[in-house]
Amino acid sequence: MKFYEGCTALITGASSGLGAEFARQLAPVARGLVLVARREDRLEALREELLELQPSLQVEIYGADLAVEEQRTRLAGWLGERAIGIDFLINNAGLGDHGHFDSSDWGRVRAMIDVNIGALTHLTHLLLPSMLRSGRAAILNVSSVASFFPLPNMAVYSATKAYVTSLTEALAIELRPKGITVTALCPGPVPTEFFDVARRGEDATAHYETMGPVVVTPAVAVRTGLDAVARDRARVVPGLLLAVSVGVALVVPFFVTREILRLFSKKL
Repeated sequence: MKFYEGCTALITGASSGLGAEFARQLAPVARGLVLVARREDRLEALREELLELQPSLQVEIYGADLAVEEQRTRLAGWLGERAIGIDFLINNAGLGDHGHFDSSDWGRVRAMIDVNIGALTHLTHLLLPSMLRSGRAAILNVSSVASFFPLPNMAVYSATKAYVTSLTEALAIELRPKGITVTALCPGPVPTEFFDVARRGEDATAHYETMGPVVVTPAVAVRTGLDAVARDRARVVPGLLLAVSVGVALVVPFFVTREILRLFSKKL
């Protein structure tokens, strides 16, 4: 974790799941953390936990609905007013939806696009100029293994994550010569609140049980992502079995993959 010593990191979606785990793992080495999410009560509880772990840590919290463009702009302005320089941006906030597209709720779909694509892109655009001036900085975009495949029953989610991975790869090439490391963390199933929200009235626990050995813990997923950033990797898939499986699947002709996805979709 030497790479992160003295950093100031901004973490979106920090109130639970991977976002909170990023904060816990960075707390012992970071100089400051800015925790952003809608649920300020959870952010307050996390701040207290982190300060017990590391009393000298500077922890700021900011409540915002990142689906709203004006709130993202206000966040950037607030950082400027407080002279908080961010040298590690973790775009973790994300929404999902599980089910057939024709029965989806448009408000939910729109929010997913606004957060997964809009917020990530806009915050990166807002904060990148100051990060470039710092001379050395990093961006970690939380994508998904779903970004590699058009997943039935998660059509819009996988499409938004395909955007995230593609954008990350392009920015990694653009920004590496300028001293900015850009990495996409592409986890498979991780036991967080994600599926509690994404699944339409179904049991999220049962979903994880069907995934078996490809499930990794939040701690492993976050540690893998942080290691990848420190090594200047453009993307990483946590879990050896899943990483190998994805690598094999990506070299298979797509007409074969399409048939596999059709069979897989019948089980979901």
